[in-house]
This record gives sequence, C-alpha cells and structure tokens, in this order.
Amino acid sequence: MADVYAEMFELAPVSLWLEDYSGLKPLFARWRAEGVTDLRSWLRAEPTRVAECAQCIQLLQMNRRTLSLFGASSFEHLKANLHEVFRDDMLDQHVEELGQLWDGQLHFSSRTVNYSLDGRRLAITLQATVLPGHEHDWSRVLIAIDDVTEQARTERALRASEVYARGLFEHSPVSLWVEDFSSIRRLLDEVRAKGIEDFRVFLDVHPEFVDRCMREIRVLDVNRQTLAMFQAPDKRTLLNQLDAVFRGEMRANFTEQLVDLWEGRTSHQREVVNYALNGDKLHVYLQFSVLPGHEARWDQVLISLTDITARRKAEAYLEYLGRHDVLTGLANRAYFIEELQRLERRGPWPVTVVMVDLNGLKSANDRGGHAAGDSLLRRTGEVLGKVVEGSMSASRIGGDEFALLLPGVDERGGQRIMEQLRDLLALNNQFHASAPLHLSLGAATGQHGARLEAVIHEADQAMYESKRSFYAKRERDRRSGFSSLD
Repeated sequence: MADVYAEMFELAPVSLWLEDYSGLKPLFARWRAEGVTDLRSWLRAEPTRVAECAQCIQLLQMNRRTLSLFGASSFEHLKANLHEVFRDDMLDQHVEELGQLWDGQLHFSSRTVNYSLDGRRLAITLQATVLPGHEHDWSRVLIAIDDVTEQARTERALRASEVYARGLFEHSPVSLWVEDFSSIRRLLDEVRAKGIEDFRVFLDVHPEFVDRCMREIRVLDVNRQTLAMFQAPDKRTLLNQLDAVFRGEMRANFTEQLVDLWEGRTSHQREVVNYALNGDKLHVYLQFSVLPGHEARWDQVLISLTDITARRKAEAYLEYLGRHDVLTGLANRAYFIEELQRLERRGPWPVTVVMVDLNGLKSANDRGGHAAGDSLLRRTGEVLGKVVEGSMSASRIGGDEFALLLPGVDERGGQRIMEQLRDLLALNNQFHASAPLHLSLGAATGQHGARLEAVIHEADQAMYESKRSFYAKRERDRRSGFSSLD
C-alpha cells in the first residue's frame, strides 16, 4: 500500500512538496517567550526574521510535476536553487502562511508567486496541511501547488480592461449616463398585451403614462463631464435633483423616446432640452442605446449628452440676423415680406399698415457723419418698438423707411397707434432736444380679401403727403427766418 501512495504522490497532476516544519516549533516558542504576540508585524518589521524561519524548514520530497513546473532536472537541482524559486514578491504571502501556523491552524493556504529556475514568474495557489499524526511537531507538512499563471494573466487583463473602460467612461468629453429602463420595458409590454396598436393615440388619451414612465427611470451612474455640465458638486446631489434637470420641454422629448422604443428602435438620437442645477437652460444632443446583451430587459442603457447650447445660440443669432435689423433691433425687410404673405393668407382681418419715414437722415449724416444718422435710426427703432405689442410688428424695410403691421386692427385702431407713436416721439425728443427726431406717418387698412400690396401703396401715399407737408413747413420756416428743425 505504501508503494501505491508513493506512486500516487509521484504521478499527481499538481506540484506536491513534502516538508519538515518541526524547526519552526521551538523558534515560535522562543519568540512567544520574548513577548511577541503579532507574528506578522514582527516578521515584516525585520525581513531577516523571515529568512530565519525559512532555514527552519526542510524539503524532504517533491514529485515529477514539481520538477517540470520549476524547470529542474532533479530533486537536488531544485533544492540547491530554492533561493531562485522563493524570492521577491512571494515573501509577503509567506509571512501570511507563517502567521496562520502561529495562530494554530494546521491547514493554511495562500495565493502567491514563485519563480522557475529559468526566471519565469509563476502565479500559484498553495494549499498546505500538517499531516495526521504530526500535529505535535509539524514534522510532516504536505504542500500542493497549482499553477494559475494563465488564469492570473487573464484576470489581470480583465482588470486592466475594466480600468480602461472605467477611465473612458469617467473621462469622456461628453456627458454619459447609465440607466435602467427595465421597468419601462415592463410597462410597454403591459400596454401591448392589452391590444394597443396605435401607441401615439394611447399617449394622447393617457398622458399620465408618460409621467409614470419618467418616474420609473433609474440612473445607475454618471461620469465627471455630467457633473460639470449640470453644475453638480457630486453624483448624489445630481441624482437627488433630477426633477430640476428633466423638466419643461423634456416631457415632449421623452414622449418621442417612448414611441421609438415602442417601435423597436433601441438606438436613437435627437436634440433635447435639459436644465443645469443652477437653472441654466442646456440644449443637448441625446444619443440613446440599449447596451449589447441587455436587449431583452433594457436594464442597462447608455445615454450620451453633448452640450450644443453654444451652437444653438449661434444658430439662433444667425436666424435673428436673418430676420432683424442689427442697428435698430426691429425686424428687417425679409421678415416684413414673409409676414405680409402670412397675413394675406391667414389674417386676422382687418389689417392696418402704418408706413414710417425718418425725415432728415441725409442732412444728419452730412452734418454729423454716419454716427449722427445711426443715432437717429436707433432712436426710431426704440420708438417704434415700444408701440407694437402682441402679434404687431415693426420693421425697417429700407435706409430710412419703416413699416408697422397691425393684424386685427381697424382704421380707428390705426389712428390710435399713430397718436401713441407721436406721443412717444415727443417724449423721446425731450431727452434729445439738440437732435430732434422727425417721422412722417401714413396709414391704410385692408379688409378681408384685400391685396396688402395695395394697402401698403395707400399707406405710402399718405406717408409721402405727410413728408411733403413736413418739408414744405421747413422751407416756410427757413424763409421766415426760423431755424431748421433738423
């Protein structure tokens, strides 16, 4: 039977070592007598004590797998070079093994490293047992070593991959959110099970369903850019105030997201509006994707938000420039023509048009340069801008020509607007007595079905009549010795 056990030891598929630890018994006893209570700290404080422990351990036997694993040609070859096997970063784990024996354990284990005789670093798991009958002196300890180098390499690669992925997530230049939409998946499935086919109609009839779905979203994680973008000091603060982030226009956008999901589009994108915690309105480009492997439950969804607020502001400004006169702040000729066409198609009727001409602009430019003329134009914009409200509009349609469009205003209403305009003009001139502003006005009203071009022509004629009267009066004043009014 002894021969059978010896053969089993020799042919075992794992590395087996038979060692004599009896020399450790008196050493440990001496240290206890000297007052040592924490062996691990004692050994780490002075590495030479670990070497003293190693000298107390005798190698008795090893099997073929051990020689193969460590690249040794014989027992004597390996024994003579154990200092090459047990070195460097394995020492700390050896301290732990000794500590387990110190604590009275007759079985100890560790995950550590050894080195083959050709220098290869081996990741190993070690299982050691004081054999039965030798508990009193530790004279026979069986050690089994399993080579887990490939497993350790795979684990290191996996950890490195996880660290890399986490780094990409945390340091992404766009806002990233990981969310759980599994409850929303369940709610949509319940609606589908009821036989609903037209989901948009269902949402029109049951708008509360959208609110319920919004409440079911669980945010699992956000990255650093998200905190910066939404002005949040930390993740907890942001996640506790999501109702301040997702509000206003967000509900309509989320409704469209639900429609996409209902129709099977688990990846989609759109421009939406969110709000930072300080109240700033954020225009963002949202990209939504159920992560691979989670298509059945939607329990992990990646959402990226790119801040396009600056771009939207630039677009809005360009749009403003395309429809407004920069100098006066009023609408420009393009807007005026567009609004004329709209009013002619849809009303409301009657529509009154007031044509306005700035008198003396050329004279002001000649006397004071373009700065003087620009000042008069800006003041004209201020006066006209204050008289319009609601659906009314004021436009600069030429160098010194302006127009008011007054939808739903009849002749009497048009006259009231012109009286208000004259009052505002007089008030403005009180603050600019040295450079009075003079406007010629003319109004006309069109009833339903009228061609507004004809209405504008009629208002123009009235304005020109006012302008002729202004310059005729100025000429009379000049001949009679009065100063010019402009």
